[in-house]
Amino acid sequence: MKPIQQIKNSKKNLKEINSTAILVLENGNIFKGFGLGFQGTATGEVCFNTAITGYQEIISDPSYAEQIINFTFPHIGNVGTNKEDHESEKIWTKGVIFNSEITDPSNYRSLNHLDAWLKKNKIVGITGLDTRNLTNFIRDKGAPKGTIAHLKNKNFNISKLINETKKWSGLKNLDLAQKVSTKKNYTWSGLKTWKKEIGYEKNKKNKLNVVAIDYGIKKNILRYFSDFNCHVTVVSCKTSATDILKLKPHGVFLSNGPGDPAATGKYAINIIKDLIKNNLPIFGICLGHQILALTLGAKTKKMKLGHRGANHPVKNLLKGNVEITSQNHGFEIVRESLPKNIEITHTSLFDNCIEGIRLKNKPVFSVQYHPESNPGPQDSVYLFQEFVNEMKKNAKKKRS
Repeated sequence: MKPIQQIKNSKKNLKEINSTAILVLENGNIFKGFGLGFQGTATGEVCFNTAITGYQEIISDPSYAEQIINFTFPHIGNVGTNKEDHESEKIWTKGVIFNSEITDPSNYRSLNHLDAWLKKNKIVGITGLDTRNLTNFIRDKGAPKGTIAHLKNKNFNISKLINETKKWSGLKNLDLAQKVSTKKNYTWSGLKTWKKEIGYEKNKKNKLNVVAIDYGIKKNILRYFSDFNCHVTVVSCKTSATDILKLKPHGVFLSNGPGDPAATGKYAINIIKDLIKNNLPIFGICLGHQILALTLGAKTKKMKLGHRGANHPVKNLLKGNVEITSQNHGFEIVRESLPKNIEITHTSLFDNCIEGIRLKNKPVFSVQYHPESNPGPQDSVYLFQEFVNEMKKNAKKKRS
């Protein structure tokens, strides 16, 4: 892959003298562009996301901790930002890469320009790159380590930036759940998913009690539980099974999150094992799915480039239909490592990786993708209903 100044494309006006930001990859490739957002440097794994909507939700997803997002869709920022669509109170994404300059926002919900929002949340950005060419490089070579430097004085110490990039550990063997997880247990406010002309309505029917283990949970997952009349207590990722059971949950949810599941599993596996012994319904998404698989005896591995976008086709092996899904993960379950008591329920139609599993003899299941889809299609919302049904069955058994 050639540095951007050598690529013949439509950005002929990109002159070295005007460049206020650079992207440096671990192999020494340098891409010059224009800085936006926070001034400074940011090092992380460079991945790409193919979604054409929902950039605020994507950037605020805790699963992107220690990552730099390269957006394949060129028009990012055109609907501005607002105060309601954050997936997390703190933004963990390290940096963003855009193709085109941000235009003035045009949306009735917009309260702030994306550039101002990036500055406020201390996210380093660069624009003016051939993002599709960078995407092709990631597809061919895998997600590289990279550093964005945004300095208005243009005083880039390139050799130092390359060395810093190479020294960064990468995501493999990195436990990030502890970093992004809540430090204090809390009760979800009960807001439901957003509806036009209504906004975020409050749930007033708390029929079922869910404990959500926070490995980097997205707010829209909590909103969907409110849609299904659930009361949700969010607990930190290291909360013991004993403390979780004291909350008397009807079911336990294992959230999404960043980092290597094997590293997080060093403390999470024993907690989940104890919960499974108590025959509680358990539902996992993304990192929660991977950690559940590890708990049940399977193995996980880092993917070459991962799945990130809102257009991923998944085959439901139980129903025989195809779901278009929203995804964000860089690790997967090793198919050959699955024990016999685990059934594969969903597979990717892109690369046949495992997208869903369930335990054959207990109400325990998980999916790799995001059924709460924010942003993305709504094909997989039924999984929340299935979890609710299992919790109702379990509650009925205890009463009888």
